[in-house]
Order: sequence, then structure tokens, then C-alpha cells
Amino acid sequence: MFNLVHPATRPAAYRLSAALTGLTTLTIVLAAPACGRAQSERGEWVALFDGQTLQGWESWDAKGKADPAKNWKVEEGAIHGFGEVAHLFSERGDYENFHLRAEIKIADKGNSGMYFRTQKGPGFPEGYEAQINSTGRDPVKTGSLYNRVLIKEILVPADEWFTYEVIAKGNHFTVILNGKTLYEYVDRANQYPKGHIAFQQHDPGSHVWIRKVEIMEFPQ
Repeated sequence: MFNLVHPATRPAAYRLSAALTGLTTLTIVLAAPACGRAQSERGEWVALFDGQTLQGWESWDAKGKADPAKNWKVEEGAIHGFGEVAHLFSERGDYENFHLRAEIKIADKGNSGMYFRTQKGPGFPEGYEAQINSTGRDPVKTGSLYNRVLIKEILVPADEWFTYEVIAKGNHFTVILNGKTLYEYVDRANQYPKGHIAFQQHDPGSHVWIRKVEIMEFPQ
């Protein structure tokens, strides 16, 4: 287990424990600076969600393509995920190096995920997943990179909006929560070099809301 932030010396930062799996490198970020938005101002942000429709997105259920209205709808300026297992994929599937951010709210006992460099398909798709889960049964909580960096502490309450960001540069990833850098992670295998952005609806009874989805791509 890695104690990423020592509470006695970094009172303003998150205190969390994470388990590291696989042949990877994890850089511990002690200061947890609010650097996400500062870096983003150097480039151009592109909105992936227009706040009114699901234009530019495609839903797949556990068996294949599905009607987006079956699991996703737009209400009060946010995408609402509900119902059976489903994933909502970006139209483009060639995202490689970028800064992704979204505002998200997960219901009590809910489970979701913000995927990146993923591929369209049924079931639970291949790709990197930034976990979204505050009080669900799964011990893997928000802030985790699923199957890679495991965080078991609840960092954001259920039913409250939070900002989630991922910076992807080659095989190097930075995860930021509410403006604070949690950690930097290196996938030595660079398993998924490019792909779609996607959001997950994990199971019946789970509800997730997503708004202000934006991406800034870096030069190749």
C-alpha cells in the first residue's frame, strides 16, 4: 500500500491509500497542486457535450448497439445514465494525447466510470477507466484507475458534483480530482495508445450524471 499524502505535513491535500498492480510506475505527488486548469489554459478546449442532446455520442449495451434513450437522457443540462449495463462512446475513436475533464455526480450506491482510449463494443470495453464510485459495493472508489491504481477511500460524497480530470501523454497519466492532483501513473506496456472517450452505466439501480465534458488535445 502507498500512503500518497502524509496528513501531518500536507493538511490541504488528499490522504489516501492506493495499491499498484502490474509492471508500472507510480509517481507520488506530495503537494497535490491545483494544476489541472492552469495547464489547460495553454491550449484550446473542445466541448464534447452540447448540454442539450446526445449528438456525437453512441450507446452500446451489454450485447451490442443500443438505443441511447434506453440508458441515457439529457436533463437539466446533464447526461443522466440509468438502467442496465451500457456505455456511451464518443463519436471519434482516435484520441491519443489530451487533457480530459468533466463534472460528474454519482448517486448513493451508484457505480460508473470515465473511460479513455477505449474501444466500442458490448459488455465492459477494453481501455483505461477512471472509476466513479463513492458508496457502491465495489471497494474501488473514485480516483482509481481500474485494475491499475486502487483507491479504497471515499474522496467525494455521493450525490454531489465533482470535477474529474485525466491528462494522457503517451504512457504517462495524471489523475486530478476537484483541482488536486492525486497521482501520476506510467503504463510501461502502453496497453491502449488511442481510442474513444466513454462513460459507463454499471448496473440497474445505479445513476450517474455528467456535464461539461471537455477535451484539449496535445500536438503529436
